[in-house]
Amino acid sequence: MPISFNAIPAALRVPGVYVEFDNSLANNAAPNFKILVVGQRLAAGTVAEGVPTRVTSPAQAEEYFGRGSMLAEQLIALFAANQWMNITAIALDEAAAGVVATGTITIAGTATSTGTLALYVAGKQVNVAVTATDDATAIAAAIAAAITADTTLPVTAAAALGVVTLTARWKGETGNDIDVRTGYYGEQLPKGITCTIVDMASGTTNPDLDTAIAVMGDEWYNWIVCPFTDTANLVKLETELDSRWGPTRQIGARAFTAFRGNHADTVTHGDARNNPHVTCMGTNIAPQPPYIWAAVNAVIAAASLSIDPARPLQTLKLPYIMAPAIETRWTDAERNLLLFDGIASYKVGSDGSVMIERQITMYQVNAADIADDSYLDITVPETLEQIRFEQRQLFSSKYPRHKLAEDDARIGAGQSVMQPKLGKAELLALYRSQENKGWVQDYDGYKQSIVCEIGDGIGGGDRNRLNIQDSPKLVGQYRVHAQQVQFRK
Repeated sequence: MPISFNAIPAALRVPGVYVEFDNSLANNAAPNFKILVVGQRLAAGTVAEGVPTRVTSPAQAEEYFGRGSMLAEQLIALFAANQWMNITAIALDEAAAGVVATGTITIAGTATSTGTLALYVAGKQVNVAVTATDDATAIAAAIAAAITADTTLPVTAAAALGVVTLTARWKGETGNDIDVRTGYYGEQLPKGITCTIVDMASGTTNPDLDTAIAVMGDEWYNWIVCPFTDTANLVKLETELDSRWGPTRQIGARAFTAFRGNHADTVTHGDARNNPHVTCMGTNIAPQPPYIWAAVNAVIAAASLSIDPARPLQTLKLPYIMAPAIETRWTDAERNLLLFDGIASYKVGSDGSVMIERQITMYQVNAADIADDSYLDITVPETLEQIRFEQRQLFSSKYPRHKLAEDDARIGAGQSVMQPKLGKAELLALYRSQENKGWVQDYDGYKQSIVCEIGDGIGGGDRNRLNIQDSPKLVGQYRVHAQQVQFRK
């Protein structure tokens, strides 16, 4: 029987031993998993807007995007949580038409004892020394000086007559989410004074995600950190993610966002969205801004999903993240409601550590606006993504230049010919390996589901096209243990 050689010509009369190598059976490579972080830069950064840049350290983040910038702080938090992932960043400049957020800290009274005012800005502690007899004007000036001295903070400060005015370092709605508070860990104010904080507000107009989407091109980023939750940008992000997921591009990604607000505001935000490739963690009124939560959540989830896309993320700790104050944390019932509104949830341990409770997507209803839980958990699109990758890898590597013949064709051994029965056999063997990995189940049902034929059938097309339909059954996740104990006397 003739063998289909790739490089040794048939018309070869020169004596010798000719051996060619064929790597089509050797490709078991995994995807080169990548995280993309999008955020705002400061003018001091050395990397311009819209330039995809690999970042490998916090020092690089500050050099490239400006010390204290949103993007630098996102990356610093990400590296603090996990330093082993492949990270690319795309910086955006603030919108020219944007407005900066502002807030105030008002001090009243005169200190009657020496102490420390423990101020927290975006979760970062700013200690201000207070001496007995310091009046409001002196204390406010000291606060402004302490904030100015810490160039990693997302605000600048100016003081006058006992009032500190805080101004976000960049324009946009994200400045409204910069938390300012005192005594996060229970520290008391120095005696004799009071401190009244007006939350950051009035920031408007985020940068346009179009700039980042354009330079992403067809590079496959598996996970994307998005700091913006305004409707215009989310619509653009969802459109791009749907395109990447589709059968012509096949470079699907999940985007991680976070939303800061009370329960009602968070429900409203979740109900307004419906996409299986966006996950949003509701942070509640937490000390750190949502763009920090999104970065840490993404890298912790990505580290696990890259190992096993089907394994649930529950109980994974979110290092670097500070929980809301005890009195404002959501109850079990409130978190359960959020999980019906497209909002991922977290729990807080007895030691104050924050951990993922359930990482759901924002997909809630189908095209008919009927409740649909098919893409509820992020593990579903993640597992399907890896199944598709392995199927593509199998056929593109093992059958790159093959002919196509019907099952009843009498094909000699060694010929480079694909047949429907061969395609089905390959998928069944691959399914067995994926079953062993714990991604899928019900091999017999899968075997019965496969339809494999040449052209004109289930998918149309000419006689040069192999059409296949299969139905993998994904494994579930052990999330709820329900047990009834009927005791006896």
